[in-house]
Amino acid sequence: MPTMAKAFGPALAFIAPAALLACMLMVWVPSAFALNPSLEVSQYAHTSWKIRDGFFKGQITSIAQTSDGYLWLGTEFGLVRFDGVRTIAWEPPPGQQLPSSLVSRLRVSRDGTLWIGTSKGLASWKDGKLTRYAEVGGGYVFPILEDHEGVLWVGIGGVSTGRLCAIRNGSVQCYDGKLGGTVLGLYEDSKGNLWAGVKDGLWRWKPDPPNFYPLPGEIDGIQGFAETDDGALLIGTQLGLRRFVNGKFESYPLPDTVLPFKGRRLLRDRDGGLWIGTSERGLVHVHQGRTDVFGPSEGLSGEAVYALFEDREGNIWVATVNGLDRFRDYAAATINVNQSLSSARVSSVLAAQDGSVWLSTRAGLERWNNSEVTTYTGGIEKKTKGNGPVPSSLFQDHSGRIWVSTLQGFGYFENGRFVSIKGLPGGNQPSIVEDTAESLWIANEHVGLFHLIRGTEIQQTPWSGLGHKDHASALAADPLQGGLWLGFHLGGVAYSFDGQIRATYTTADGLGQGRVNHLRLDQEGALWAATDGGLSRLKNGQVATLATNNGLPCDTVHWSIEDDAKSIWLYTACGLVRIARPELEAWVARPTLTIQVSVFDSSDGVRSLAIGGHFSPQVAKTSDGKLWFLPWDGVSVVDPRHLPFNRLPPPVHIEQIIADRKIYNPTSDSGGQLRLPPLSRDLEINYTALSLVAPEKILFRYKLEGYDRDWQAAGNRREAFYTNLRPGNYTFRVIACNNDGVWNETGAALSFYIKPAFYQTYWFLLLCLLTVAGLIWLLYVARVRQVAAIYRGRMEERIGERERIARDLHDTFLQSVQGLILKFDAAAKQIPPEQPARQSMENALDRADEVMAEGRERVRNLRDNISLSDLPGAFAQVADEISNDQITFKTVVEGRTRTLNPLVIEETYAIGREAILNAFAHSGGNQLEVEITYDRQQFRVRIRDDGRGIDPQILKQGGRTDHFGLQGMRERASRINAQLNLWSGAERGTEVELLVPAKTAYQVTTSKP
Repeated sequence: MPTMAKAFGPALAFIAPAALLACMLMVWVPSAFALNPSLEVSQYAHTSWKIRDGFFKGQITSIAQTSDGYLWLGTEFGLVRFDGVRTIAWEPPPGQQLPSSLVSRLRVSRDGTLWIGTSKGLASWKDGKLTRYAEVGGGYVFPILEDHEGVLWVGIGGVSTGRLCAIRNGSVQCYDGKLGGTVLGLYEDSKGNLWAGVKDGLWRWKPDPPNFYPLPGEIDGIQGFAETDDGALLIGTQLGLRRFVNGKFESYPLPDTVLPFKGRRLLRDRDGGLWIGTSERGLVHVHQGRTDVFGPSEGLSGEAVYALFEDREGNIWVATVNGLDRFRDYAAATINVNQSLSSARVSSVLAAQDGSVWLSTRAGLERWNNSEVTTYTGGIEKKTKGNGPVPSSLFQDHSGRIWVSTLQGFGYFENGRFVSIKGLPGGNQPSIVEDTAESLWIANEHVGLFHLIRGTEIQQTPWSGLGHKDHASALAADPLQGGLWLGFHLGGVAYSFDGQIRATYTTADGLGQGRVNHLRLDQEGALWAATDGGLSRLKNGQVATLATNNGLPCDTVHWSIEDDAKSIWLYTACGLVRIARPELEAWVARPTLTIQVSVFDSSDGVRSLAIGGHFSPQVAKTSDGKLWFLPWDGVSVVDPRHLPFNRLPPPVHIEQIIADRKIYNPTSDSGGQLRLPPLSRDLEINYTALSLVAPEKILFRYKLEGYDRDWQAAGNRREAFYTNLRPGNYTFRVIACNNDGVWNETGAALSFYIKPAFYQTYWFLLLCLLTVAGLIWLLYVARVRQVAAIYRGRMEERIGERERIARDLHDTFLQSVQGLILKFDAAAKQIPPEQPARQSMENALDRADEVMAEGRERVRNLRDNISLSDLPGAFAQVADEISNDQITFKTVVEGRTRTLNPLVIEETYAIGREAILNAFAHSGGNQLEVEITYDRQQFRVRIRDDGRGIDPQILKQGGRTDHFGLQGMRERASRINAQLNLWSGAERGTEVELLVPAKTAYQVTTSKP
């Protein structure tokens, strides 16, 4: 962007520098603007919605606001509800309707009732109930008013004499023909008087008796009422604004600049401002002796005003013939040509010591002081008469002189006279400062750095002499240590002392990158550099930069300034930023910290600039604490002590749910929650918050309990979307904050229930589970049978194999051995008895008989077929075969006898037999007991005696080294997944316990299905 001086230079190049330096004529032009809480209408934030833009249908006749925050608009096509963003046409309950679709008047009474006047009668709406009032009649409803006693007064037209009706506690009383015509306006003043405006005059209806005051020449009727500060009654007439005092009508004086108008509506706002809605000139605004007009040429939607309304947040709403307008306060008010500036192109602003403000504009130098503007221009004859040079940078020195830089020269104002400085060239001079020696430093973009010593001696240093190819864009004199700080156009900061650069800081040291736009030294001696890469702080050689990673909305900073509360203000490419002192100190202590800042953007009246101004100063603070800065379309002013702050948390409402493109109103049914049909796939929930100051800055958070784990940040979006929610109960909650971050933490909530389809019900799922369980059980039973059959087959094969081996041993091996014994016996008998060989042979034959006996025993064991139901008998048989009369043997059976698996009974029998044999052989006891228990959880066998016990050393070793009885018992137990326990002690006997899990021990017996 070219600088202002570059842009304006060609047009003024013909003016010689001597022209400015010789004279600059003063022409003072007073104007009546003052910066106070009540601005001109053009300085308010203005938003317009027009009928032709399709935002709503039909002309708006009346405006009201209910306690829930909604704005209601009465139109010629019905009632409309407005949340500041979208309009929704109001529909009455099924089977009911308004007397007419043309809504003429709206009024909200103190009990929250919305009274709806139409072209054919009156109705009211409260708590979802619509009530019509036949007693009022079917005429056109004009004014509706609630007095201080709670009585509702309604003016009815359409009858020859007109009608005024009063509604008290639901009872209607009408007065026909007593006012001589249609009541067009109603007003109750601060003294409790009730006034009624008719076509040709004014009635004081209350207190009794009524009194009429004619107004000759009035043909449109009195419709608008207000009061003056001293309590006089104001009325709007076809001849403008009138005062009514002591029974007489007086003209209300307005400036001659305000053209005649017909006053249709009057509104006194909460700040005392008077708003007049006219029939042909738009708005007239009167406040503290000032009057301004705002019509279609200024942006109003239409010239004819039908309604004025102030909402709960102080916004002013205006209904015109062509649309709807809203006016509200800005945080930063802008002064331009509408407020008497000669030009909106302001290049620098200076707050002088006397409280005035100096502005460099394209039309000349302007001074604001005590609500007056004086413009200084220059004129000189040179071929043709031209305007004076354009001022750029400004500075006030210690003596109060105002220094001015232009393209043509450099000088100062003193005592109303301009004094030029010879030897200082004109041109782009972005910065001027004064050092502690009361000498000036001037940065000239093309020539270099100039030092004006005591106003006479001039020293010049080219930029190359300071080690730079670019020029300094900002200067700051150091009041503590002397010297000069320079910020450069291409980046970097340098410190100069005695004409020498003593220190340089760049991005490598942590300085913000890009152009240095502004330099400022605080009271602690820290240098603040506003750069394109953030706000840098330099102190004691340490640099820290505040940027987006620390909480700024963007990096580019045009300038910084400290207000009276020690807060820091920054003008950035994203708007105006305020950093409170505690936040700033926290960042200074820890530069990596992310801080909280307040941002003022276009909705607050602050224009965003990608590139800041080229001249200085770009910001100024006046003695009243206000900050003046330049948005390129005038001068903006913000008062840090009186910032508009919206403290009202916005009411939050859930408006509707759309499930699969079908709309459901968020009203609870008899069960207490909204019930949605089965298989509701696509869900859209519409919600809103009612803050009408800046609806676009409302932020929302929502959470669907039963689905969302935490709050979802929705920004300013007013819809939530969910897909494929499971059947069940849900609660949707939404909260919101207004434009100033005040949250309504309660928000709104809506519970709803998605019905399940038949296959999503619990009974269906239970039935499915039971079916699956039944199938699994059948598969299990089939598998058990299969395994049992395989097991039995293997056992039969095993038993058959044992029997085969037994037969083979008996029929072959044993028979062969028996034959050999017989042959050896015959041979032995042939040897004489006295021969030693005979005795040897007989001994061998005795041993052979033992082998045969043992072989037969083994064959018998192989062919033993233990009964699956007579394990106790098998153990008893083992004991009988031993025939030891010293030990008493008995068996005990507990529980219902169950069929054991063949392998289990085989291994159990082998283990028990080994234990019984060991007890008979080694225990030396008197009693031996076998206990067999058939339990549901396990099968247990215990064999215990009362003998001498087993040597602890043998138990520890797991048996004798040359015997394998205990080891074999454990191996057999492991084969059937059983647990073998053994207890023994000296003179306490021995107990062997075998525990077999039931699922292993018992056979599963099931009947065929």
